[in-house]
Amino acid sequence: MDRRAFLATSSLAAGGALIGRASAQPAAAESAQPANILLSMKGGMCKAGKTLEEKFSVLKKLGYDGIELDSPGGQNKKEAIAAAKKTGLPIHGVVDSIHWKTTLSDPSAEVREKGLQGLLTAIRESHQVGGTSVLIVPGVAKGKVSHQEAWDRSIAELRKALPLASQLGIHILIENVWNNMFYDPKGGENQTAELLVKYIDEVNSPWVGSYFDIGNHQKFGKPADWIRSLGKRIVKLDVKDWGKKNGFCKIGEGDVDWADVRKALVEINYNGWATAEVKGGDEARCAEILANMKKHVLGA
Repeated sequence: MDRRAFLATSSLAAGGALIGRASAQPAAAESAQPANILLSMKGGMCKAGKTLEEKFSVLKKLGYDGIELDSPGGQNKKEAIAAAKKTGLPIHGVVDSIHWKTTLSDPSAEVREKGLQGLLTAIRESHQVGGTSVLIVPGVAKGKVSHQEAWDRSIAELRKALPLASQLGIHILIENVWNNMFYDPKGGENQTAELLVKYIDEVNSPWVGSYFDIGNHQKFGKPADWIRSLGKRIVKLDVKDWGKKNGFCKIGEGDVDWADVRKALVEINYNGWATAEVKGGDEARCAEILANMKKHVLGA
């Protein structure tokens, strides 16, 4: 089944974890309140507690719905599984921990193979911990690697991972980052998601979608418009903010138009995970991050 046929019969939005939303949708951006969004943070952000069980317990107590780990390597997966069971805080996926240095777009076939093996490990470990996805930066276009080369090489490698992803039911999700792919770093602040849409559609698999980072491309385009363009291709969200005066900053202190973001999420009927990717800290900081996400992502 190709990606388009799959989307006609199944929602990618939460990997099967969530269903529906009320049909009534507010017209005004200010009143838009997305429903069925689960709030999470990256595992390395929580500095409270010494053990994984203590960290999971803190996040559960604060009201987080889940957590995301790193792979290959990263947190001890057996310990994480035990912590999740003990505290009731689920692990919803993993972030590919080697995708920046061992890229799927590298000129060396040997390096690309190492990157592929890292992705396959991440897929297996996401499944092992009960997750539904692997976040990956598919390539980097710089130096001797052109945009087209990064595009072609990374798609070729991603396709090699699709059989395992399909077998285990794990989504491979493309994060929009400052990797010189899918945007022009010198192209101004009104760029669209056209290239990212085209890339995902070219892979043409129900197991490949967008892990849309709300703040990452604020410098180059309007996040709400990217959300509208990507639509059902978005499976999960990263949450951060960016501003012309303060760069990457606390959620709500940058230039992201959160009211329009919420409206766009309602328009595409988004249901799924929203994971903070900002500067972490102690329990008080983790509580602040959650409060910021509730206010700006949920409109609560």
